[in-house]
Amino acid sequence: MNETDRPSTQTQILTIRGLSKRFGGVNAVDSVNFHLNQGELLGVIGPNGSGKTTLVNLITGFVKPDSGKVEYCGQDITGWMPYRIAELGIARTFQMARPFAELPAYKNLIIPLYSSRVKGLSGGRYGDRDSVSKDLLEEVGFERDSSVTYKAAGSLPHGYLKRLELAKCLALRADLIILDELFSGMSIAELASILPIIEKLMVEGKSIIMIEHRLRELFRIAGRVVVLNFGCIIADGKPAEVMEKQDVRQAYLGTED
Repeated sequence: MNETDRPSTQTQILTIRGLSKRFGGVNAVDSVNFHLNQGELLGVIGPNGSGKTTLVNLITGFVKPDSGKVEYCGQDITGWMPYRIAELGIARTFQMARPFAELPAYKNLIIPLYSSRVKGLSGGRYGDRDSVSKDLLEEVGFERDSSVTYKAAGSLPHGYLKRLELAKCLALRADLIILDELFSGMSIAELASILPIIEKLMVEGKSIIMIEHRLRELFRIAGRVVVLNFGCIIADGKPAEVMEKQDVRQAYLGTED
């Protein structure tokens, strides 16, 4: 039985059906099926080159699939442009931060704050966007009124750039947030401060997909994970159960005979 065929008492916010993408002779994503429930935090793990980021790009419209479907809240959004998908309430971060390098950090949130989605959700009343931007940055760990908030985004340290990526998602007021290796390169102290932010999003009812290599931290907050290998899902379940599977250990962790 495929994952998408299993009965569920929870509302499925995202459903992936037979999603595939080839690059040359390589199946980057190969007939992938899974779903994400409303309010769930799903981890997506696997070795380098297993297709994790390609999967994110397919969901968010940065790459068009060769076959299969992406359904969001029951609507087929397969192949939509990224800006249309974002307007529905799907936001993502990138492995490599993509700030507007010359703008101050807080000005990097202006585009999502001016979006028609935010306008619609706020009834056309934006408020002082600069103040809202600074509030959001403070929420993700920027010190209020510190010089970091006003520095050019391109000059920020790695940890702050990762936080800025997350703040963009919050600025859009997204219902589904996809975090592509948010923890990568963060120090232990930075991770300790970012985990409560993600937990708070869960309490608020946000749905989250996290692509991660830092499993210890991911497993603290993810109730379910799927494992990709060579573009295929080889396991789907609770973290502890998934990591006990022999094919997962061979593909992801490596084993010795």
